[in-house]
Amino acid sequence: MDFPYRSALIVGTGPGISASLARRLAGFGVKVALAARNVQKLDALIQDTGALAFAADAANPGSVATLFDQVEDRIGEPEIVVYNAGARAHGPLAELDPEAVQKAVAITAFGGFLVTQQAAKRMVPRGHGAILLTGATASIKGFAHSASFAMGKFALRGLAQSAARELGPKGIHVAHFIIDGAVRAAHRSDPADKPDSTLDPDAIAQSYVDVLRQPRSAWSHEIELRPWVERF
Repeated sequence: MDFPYRSALIVGTGPGISASLARRLAGFGVKVALAARNVQKLDALIQDTGALAFAADAANPGSVATLFDQVEDRIGEPEIVVYNAGARAHGPLAELDPEAVQKAVAITAFGGFLVTQQAAKRMVPRGHGAILLTGATASIKGFAHSASFAMGKFALRGLAQSAARELGPKGIHVAHFIIDGAVRAAHRSDPADKPDSTLDPDAIAQSYVDVLRQPRSAWSHEIELRPWVERF
């Protein structure tokens, strides 16, 4: 098949974008590793894909380093690394718990740095690989009562820009995806009077795959995805 990668690590795996992407990659014969704080929630996805699951704290440097070592031992160095982890502390600025904000930013942004750093250490010597970072509307627009999420996603976008400029010339494709809208889920289906008002996670995964297939003479650095009815 014409898919250019053989192994993948998805950090921050859940039932939405990550699950759809894991299924799509497994369908190409890619060896898939899934990382999450709670791996028990991944049992069904593991059965569907044959993926391996690893428990990890994305905001902890030691945990992330161990994760990459464990994945390397089981499936080899991952040629695709995807960062989907994120957290938020919601509420008015004056009432936010500083420790909760610190934790949210650590997961959303600092964790992205840790994972990107470990991926770069392995990909640079090979001159091959892809690092995909998942952003949101908050990557470019901070909403009221959502300061911590905007802080984290703004920082993740900055990381993506810096990493792309540094690692692109070394053969590593870095791409940032702005998911500009709500993602469809079992608990959040489209209202009958507003079809297509959320993003289908399978459609998002297809866009990730399309980017992964791009020839290096025409790489995308940033992709925005939104429902066709979305106002922006």
